[in-house]
Amino acid sequence: MKNQTTYHFTDINGVNIFYREAGPKDAPTLVLLHGYPASSFMFRNLIDQLSDKYHLIAADYPGYGRSEQPPIAEFDYTFDNYAVIIEELLSKLNITKYSLYLMDYGAPVGWRIASKHPERIDTLIVQNGCAYEEGLETFWDPFKAYWADHNNKEAEHTLSTFHNPDGLKWQYTHGVPDTSVISPDNWEMDLRHLERPENGQIQLDMFYDYGTNPPKYPEWQQYFRDHNPEMLVVYGKNDYIFPVSGAEAYKKDVKNLEFHLFDAGHFALESHGNEIAEKIKDFLDRKIKK
Repeated sequence: MKNQTTYHFTDINGVNIFYREAGPKDAPTLVLLHGYPASSFMFRNLIDQLSDKYHLIAADYPGYGRSEQPPIAEFDYTFDNYAVIIEELLSKLNITKYSLYLMDYGAPVGWRIASKHPERIDTLIVQNGCAYEEGLETFWDPFKAYWADHNNKEAEHTLSTFHNPDGLKWQYTHGVPDTSVISPDNWEMDLRHLERPENGQIQLDMFYDYGTNPPKYPEWQQYFRDHNPEMLVVYGKNDYIFPVSGAEAYKKDVKNLEFHLFDAGHFALESHGNEIAEKIKDFLDRKIKK
């Protein structure tokens, strides 16, 4: 029987963080880490599909969804800081053992946590998230130009278009064979928090800070080799943002890997949520000792 999702706010390091929770609290926990420009809303259906047997936690990062957006002058909008926020939330909820679902921005957030606390990780589920240079193809050229020169106005202008209405819609619909299955609510929800004062600069700050992730790839790949985590890859194979080459790259270092590609784009849950949920249920049922 599926469990009712509940909605919460809690203070984490002085920031009001919103999170969704569902499922029996004594069941194995799956922590769902969302991507740009989304929020925990992207997991609404998956939470419902898994809540009969698993404990689900999905938080919004500061500046996204319903979490507080502290002023830039008072908060470091970085992947390091987001990882700390998620760690502290799990600590506050007394969750010491869990699986991670890593998508887009959720991947570098989650890899920081997993490589720091390998003993806490049950399994890893990767959906269109990167830990290899192979996954940073043409889409990332303006990012790389921005990392090289933070004052590059041409790159900044290009990056700013990603969070205008057309750019948001493109992220959800590009590479999707039948876009009628993608709810427009997605980019409308995202747009609401992206239009908050200062949020445009927050997105640019996060784009710039993404440049801190590739130098950590060797460390995360070493974590894969040293700790042999159980990993499930469920990937939209038509993703232009994190192309399938980045998914294939996990095969180099992850021994305990189950690998599935779907005829989907970046937000694969929107078009193939049922199929992905079935893969996750089968994987978790086999890999986690209840």
